[in-house]
Amino acid sequence: MKLAPLLIGGILGLAAGAASAMVMAGMVGSGIRLSGDVDVENWQSDWTIGSAAANPWTRARIARHGLLALTKEEAVYFTRASDDDGKPLMEACTYRVSGTAMPALWWSVTLYDGDSRLPPNTDKALSYDLTKAAAEGDADAWSFTVSPSRPAEGGWVSSRAADKFDLTLRLYKPSAALLSDPEATLPAPSVERLSCGGQGS
Repeated sequence: MKLAPLLIGGILGLAAGAASAMVMAGMVGSGIRLSGDVDVENWQSDWTIGSAAANPWTRARIARHGLLALTKEEAVYFTRASDDDGKPLMEACTYRVSGTAMPALWWSVTLYDGDSRLPPNTDKALSYDLTKAAAEGDADAWSFTVSPSRPAEGGWVSSRAADKFDLTLRLYKPSAALLSDPEATLPAPSVERLSCGGQGS
């Protein structure tokens, strides 16, 4: 048996495994976003999250970012990084996010920057949720603005200092129908671009 090929193969295998884990965990670059097996009008989710079926790379990213720790029965997560026209979500643009009643006990939409972190601003407006929708009058037909500055009225999520960003929809205590058939059950919220860089959309 020749030892050199085995040694080289072992080193290359370890290097590839370490590199993929570091990239997936976001320790090198911004990491690879979770997505794939569930896609509802560009709201994407990995349905293995919160289950024993999650692969090692998914687990590494969850452990690294600490964003997705609950089981599916407790919460499910959908992330979207583009508007209704498929363009990337950008700090310089203004968006209207709107939706209807969600198939869950409670929900929230939170903005994260390109590093999957909360943007470093002090606006205290990085999330919108069922409680705010109900307080504004209609939890079954809600909307809010995403922009770098506070709008004159209505709900607001600040994108200041976010650069490129995405939105994460969290559904807590999701319905059994959503868990069994997310594509047919989730009423996907719309993300409409209203203007960009002071210009119309």
